Amino acid sequence: MKKILFAIGLATLLVGCSDNEVGDVSLGMFTMKDIKISNLDDDKIPGVTCHIASVEANLSFSDPSDSSISCRQTGDITPEMIATIDKSKSGEVVFKKSKSIFFKTMKVRRIYDADNQTLLYLSYTTKETEGSFKHSLSTVPLWGTKAYQAPTPAAP
Repeated sequence: MKKILFAIGLATLLVGCSDNEVGDVSLGMFTMKDIKISNLDDDKIPGVTCHIASVEANLSFSDPSDSSISCRQTGDITPEMIATIDKSKSGEVVFKKSKSIFFKTMKVRRIYDADNQTLLYLSYTTKETEGSFKHSLSTVPLWGTKAYQAPTPAAP
């Protein structure tokens, strides 16, 4: 039993370890919760960087579901990059992180809005908390990039 508890505790601590953490803000002396800020580079669109802020509870089996995301163009975005992404309405998961040993996961999904030529990045948790699924949205317009395609005029 002690080995199982030790393994669970070690796994919980390792989940918080991240090589892409850029900030760590304590929520005060009397709480064991911190806001961790991580960067995420989109593997298929390396010209986009997202920053995700989420609350992590030290010495807890489950982190709160609250998070926020902000994504910006930080490099070139080309038509070749856009050609490689999933263009379905549900997009594709570009990042996921365990938030609990009880199957709660935070995911970031990229969705392409072709009509507005915009990349949408949706951060959400996979387990309902207090009657709602927590989520946050950020957009990266393609305007001004090599990937932007001017709309074709309607035929008369």
